[in-house]
Amino acid sequence: MAALPVFRWRLAPDGYATRRQLRARGLRPGGQCVAAQLERPRRRRGPLVAYLYRVDLAKPVRPMTPGRWAALAAANRARRVCPACLHDAGYVIPTSLGTCVPCAYPDPDGSEGSSPHG
Repeated sequence: MAALPVFRWRLAPDGYATRRQLRARGLRPGGQCVAAQLERPRRRRGPLVAYLYRVDLAKPVRPMTPGRWAALAAANRARRVCPACLHDAGYVIPTSLGTCVPCAYPDPDGSEGSSPHG
């Protein structure tokens, strides 16, 4: 395996771009291998590395189809449903809690008049 060319941070030649830069141009890597890498030195830990792809080999981003929109909506809806009470929380459930806020922090008074979900 040949070694990748390594460039210093912000000194990559024209014709190379990161995934984010490709996406900003409406492109995707399109199955091509990493062409080069950027390195930014860090003092305490290892260097920060960003992989570069060739812009001339990049392909256009695939458009969203109705099926892909439906799948994305279903995935986001599933992230809002509390696994404990099965209610739609109206927000994405934090992974740190694993449940909606009322289920994670039940009312300590135990008053029957106040339901956690209205």
